[in-house]
Amino acid sequence: MKRVFEVIVVEGRYDRNAVSQAVECTVIETSGFGVFSDSDKVALLRRLADKRGLVILTDGDKAGFFIRGRLRGLLGDANIKHAYIPDVPGHEKRKSAPSKEGKLGVEGMMPEIIIKALEQAGATFETDPVTGTYAQAEQITKADMYDLGLSGKPDSAKKRRNLLQRLDLPERISANALLNVLNILFTRDDFLALF
Repeated sequence: MKRVFEVIVVEGRYDRNAVSQAVECTVIETSGFGVFSDSDKVALLRRLADKRGLVILTDGDKAGFFIRGRLRGLLGDANIKHAYIPDVPGHEKRKSAPSKEGKLGVEGMMPEIIIKALEQAGATFETDPVTGTYAQAEQITKADMYDLGLSGKPDSAKKRRNLLQRLDLPERISANALLNVLNILFTRDDFLALF
């Protein structure tokens, strides 16, 4: 599976699932329009854009373009790429009826269509042409989180909250999402040096 260097921004969890089936990457959900009232998430998106770059991949309907436009206004265009899915009539399997505009969203796209949209947006694919794999720096692991007391221990939630506050990250970020974000913002050595 190809790996995308940039962080991909989608509207919701079903979109995230579809992208995760197409490529290996870090995906952040906007929770639809919810991102606009979440200053912590907007700040996180800015940091991720500065560190890795973002690829915004929203639905091709009016709401998707509204979200894309508002994000462009909030984040600017620096280190941001825009991926567009084609207009495909129909509705997602989990829905009983099509959307107002009668188009499939990101969640309804086949993996090859998502990959093509990312390629056309100029996403950076990290693959070795011979092996089809990618080289990856040593990552912060769940074992590191456990060893540091950030997971699996009685006071782990409190330690995670303190870390989130110290790093100026959203307080509602889950332990798994935190691990992904930490691996974007820090090398393993730099992160361990914080403790």
